[in-house]
Amino acid sequence: MASDTARPPWRGPFLLTLPALAVLLLVMAVPLGVIVLRSFTDPAPGVGNYVWFFDTPVNLTVLARTFKISFWVTLCCVVVAYPYAFAMSVAGPRLRLLLILCVLVPFWVSGVVRTLAWVILLQDSGVINKGLVWLGFDKVKLIRTQLGVTIGMTQVLLPFMIMPLYAVMRGIDLRLLQAARSLGAHPVKTFFQIYLPLSLPGVFAGATIVFILALGFYITPLLLGGPQSTMLSTLIQQQVLSLLNWGRGGAMGVVLLVATFGFLAVASPFMRQKYKISGGGR
Repeated sequence: MASDTARPPWRGPFLLTLPALAVLLLVMAVPLGVIVLRSFTDPAPGVGNYVWFFDTPVNLTVLARTFKISFWVTLCCVVVAYPYAFAMSVAGPRLRLLLILCVLVPFWVSGVVRTLAWVILLQDSGVINKGLVWLGFDKVKLIRTQLGVTIGMTQVLLPFMIMPLYAVMRGIDLRLLQAARSLGAHPVKTFFQIYLPLSLPGVFAGATIVFILALGFYITPLLLGGPQSTMLSTLIQQQVLSLLNWGRGGAMGVVLLVATFGFLAVASPFMRQKYKISGGGR
């Protein structure tokens, strides 16, 4: 009995996580360690691969473009997902089920298939440009552009924005809005002062997921983009698979990883501040 009472309370839950931790160590930590090691040792020991990366203007341009496209994709996902998640949170059971199915169905289709569908839609003779011509507008260059890449990536990543938003919005008591309106508050003021702050944790959670996933996208930018919309993942693929230069490819991956963590470190104080505001409004 004495030994049982002396056992730390966290020991049991920690032991349950050991299988998952072992899998993460095997499939994530070990390969990542190999990539970091190769970036410093292949083809010669030192920091030559990193010097090459920062001395090559194209690499810096593509790195900046990767963050730029990821930002616009995240912003588009927030704008599109917010009203959709709100509709899911206030809809009846049957309509909510239909809206959830519309979000989940894309997960049942291969990402390559979805991207190829966008190739058909966005090409110069595709459905979108034919519709514009039919309405009396000029054709718009969509394929092989950053706009086309943004559209395709937004569609693929939209569910990762909707579900965190929906999870938070389902916990918001709509009676707060009714109380504000009964006291004479304008609906727009009610939304910005009550509902929006309460939903910000979902916005930040979804935006973080979407932004991080967008940084590593490969298939969609490759099929929908062109030379002016190349992302860093494409350059990494070229260095590793085409040129067999694992050192430079590893250095690119490490730079992208460090830049991502740096961005999150800068953004996290603002995220925590907003979360405290929303928590105080509950």
